[in-house]
Amino acid sequence: MSSTYTPSTPALPPPKIHPSAIIDPEAELSPGVEIGPHCTLRGAVKLGPGVTLIANVYLQGPLEVGEGTTIYPNASIGFPPQDYKFKPGMASAGVRIGSQCILREGVTIHAASKAPGAGPPTILGDRCFMMVQSHMGHDARVGNDAILCNGAMMGGHSELGDRVTLSGNVAVHQFVRVGRLSMLSGLTAVSRDVPPFCLVGGRNTIHGLNAVGLRRNGVSRDEITLLRRAFREAFRARLPRAEQLEILTQLGRQSPCVQEMADFCAASKRGMVAPPSRSGVGEEASDTDA
Repeated sequence: MSSTYTPSTPALPPPKIHPSAIIDPEAELSPGVEIGPHCTLRGAVKLGPGVTLIANVYLQGPLEVGEGTTIYPNASIGFPPQDYKFKPGMASAGVRIGSQCILREGVTIHAASKAPGAGPPTILGDRCFMMVQSHMGHDARVGNDAILCNGAMMGGHSELGDRVTLSGNVAVHQFVRVGRLSMLSGLTAVSRDVPPFCLVGGRNTIHGLNAVGLRRNGVSRDEITLLRRAFREAFRARLPRAEQLEILTQLGRQSPCVQEMADFCAASKRGMVAPPSRSGVGEEASDTDA
């Protein structure tokens, strides 16, 4: 009688804590956690297996950090939102960070503005990479495998889909949504929603499809061809929203990716980024964007 051999997973060692670290009694540390010099954990901070805090990391609960995430020096996570309505002592749903993330030096992620049960925490998905001095505002949400390059900023309540890339010093306005597999080039500012699979640059200006990202993520040639057609017909010119949605809906019957575009645009409350104007300058923000 044959049997299948299943190798055992080595047990993780107990948490390793530098003597200079300050750990709140409410904190929960899983096996394999490493906490370096001068780190401070305040309140209900829960660190998953194998989490590493290199040095001088400041964490404020309620906060959950997923397995295998590494946080570099001078990161500050879970502190109160930059919101005048949030007063000292008010309860917050906090922050939830996924597994296998990398948070580099100076990253800041602010706690949610609502109490537990009244709203979700600020959420960073799995395998995300936040580079030096990047920022997530209160109540922001980021999907899986996203990249925020140096100095990228997300305003409160903004959202990034899976595999979005924000290049250096990109600014995403509060409540703005950025669709899956989109890429925003360096110094871009958006105060309107960005549809999935697109490239955006300048201010609220859409330039094309993220074709390289689509190919790297295994999207078929046929899907990319239909996405190119959808972009050409729906986004190349400035169309009334109803006409734009009609084009996307019709083409979406042939393509799940185009249908994803259509659903995203239909749900937009802020309006969509637009192609360059005849002057070559992107659409300016309205007075309500400030």
